[in-house]
Amino acid sequence: MRRSRWSRTAPALLAAAAFGLVAIPATFATFASEAESAGNQIAAAADFRPPQVTAAVLGKTLGSATGFVKPGSTYYVYANVATDTGNPASGIDTVTADVASFSAGSTTAALAPGSYTAAGTSYGYRSPALTAGAAVPEGPTAFTVTATDNVLNAATLGGSAVIDSTAPQGADAQTANAGSNGLAEQGDAIVLTFSEPVEPHSILAGWSGAATNVAARIADNGLLALPTGNDTVQIYDSANKALLPLGSVDLGRGDYVSGLLGGHIRFGASGTPSTMSLSGSAVTIVLGTYGTPGLFEAFRTTAAGAGTMSWSPTATPYDRAGNTASTAATAETGAVDRDF
Repeated sequence: MRRSRWSRTAPALLAAAAFGLVAIPATFATFASEAESAGNQIAAAADFRPPQVTAAVLGKTLGSATGFVKPGSTYYVYANVATDTGNPASGIDTVTADVASFSAGSTTAALAPGSYTAAGTSYGYRSPALTAGAAVPEGPTAFTVTATDNVLNAATLGGSAVIDSTAPQGADAQTANAGSNGLAEQGDAIVLTFSEPVEPHSILAGWSGAATNVAARIADNGLLALPTGNDTVQIYDSANKALLPLGSVDLGRGDYVSGLLGGHIRFGASGTPSTMSLSGSAVTIVLGTYGTPGLFEAFRTTAAGAGTMSWSPTATPYDRAGNTASTAATAETGAVDRDF
């Protein structure tokens, strides 16, 4: 009797199956192993994107305005740097400024992270106080700020600031009349103009230049009610106690105020305050309520004729670079007139 095909092949198939069952565990173990191999690791993508410097300014350490510095003075460099956008981000390593044009030998200054404010703008980085060279030439001068990440990608932003060694000085003094010509009264104004903008806080601590309350005095410099000396204007703080560093305005005549024993009249010490504001280079004082004088005090009068004012500033106010004002007197421009 002939054997079937199955009966002839079955032993071979069974043997092959047995061999396979023995081999599978060893093969599976090969792929299931937790052993590391340098050949089968995948590395993260490198950070090829440099950090971006979004703002860079330079300004004196006295604060407020940026973009100006005087020779020999100290200054800061401020910067903002955008969040690192590398994939993955490696992080900011250093932020530095090249200030060789301002400070010889200080080609690189490190900026420290933090929270800083200059001229009303917030910055995330600032240099230490640096000193401008005493002989640096006046005019616009360039500097750069460079941000570098932890894998040495770097980007640079350029900026400039004006080196200024010229002191501000008085340029003009004017009055504006709100009522009777020649009579100082509420609403009249005195406008003192510098040759360039000055820092408001150098005139009054914490002042931004916006209208703020003050008191004005006009002094009688005559004798026995006679106009033997020109009357003068000075500006005091809102409490009418501290003299502000705006110097003195000679009204060019002695008949705006009269007093048997001299003295002065006041505007804004009570009632409606006088106000002071700064716009550009001009300081404007608007007179408040006239203080009614006592029995033996000086009182206001109407000037009988025209005169030319003269303003003598003090050296306290300073400009955007930190130069203090000249004390040289300046005369009222325009035609000779009655003030107020």
